Amino acid sequence: MRSRLDEQLAQLNDSLIEMGMAAKKAISDATKALSDQDVDLAKSIMASDDKIDAMEKDIERLCLKLILQQQPVASDLRLVSAILKIITDLERIGDHASDISEFTVYLAGEQYIKNLEHIQQMADLTMMMVTESIEAFVGRDIELARKVIADDDEVDSLFLTVKRELIDLINANAHNGDQAIDLMMVTKYYERIGDHATNVAEWVEFALTGTYKDSQIM
Repeated sequence: MRSRLDEQLAQLNDSLIEMGMAAKKAISDATKALSDQDVDLAKSIMASDDKIDAMEKDIERLCLKLILQQQPVASDLRLVSAILKIITDLERIGDHASDISEFTVYLAGEQYIKNLEHIQQMADLTMMMVTESIEAFVGRDIELARKVIADDDEVDSLFLTVKRELIDLINANAHNGDQAIDLMMVTKYYERIGDHATNVAEWVEFALTGTYKDSQIM
């Protein structure tokens, strides 16, 4: 019955929002831990990654149950298919927050060789992208989804800025090399978070239009 399908879709919607907010919190906490060199907070983020993994599995089960029981078609099938893709990207975002936290623990006690201003800007932008990609899904807002996709260019630009800064620090003093490489990895994780948020937005566009990366699929 349609009412049962609507009920299950609403449950999926709520679960996806919860997972999205958990991923955003993981990024926020990981960034705070990095900035403050807060080892305890970093370790708590690493420990909590299993919760995001569990959310992914729960939502996946809900999607498969809905497909088997309700056999959705057209826009409903696109929506469920998009959710299955989105949760994979949200899980990877959680993984990258944990990865950043591992470097925070590793660098604990060291004075940073550079100001983290541009890394913080990347963090803020990627958190906004994750939030807006989920808002685009909830509000079925294709324009917001496309804004998130466009914002990824700014994340890439910031990544190149940090990369150049770190190369300059290595050229100035070879002893900066080890930490510069670690901070480059941290920066790369933020860049990947931006990519995953973009992926979420692209799947939102697919759910609404049947088009994925300019190709009509459904």
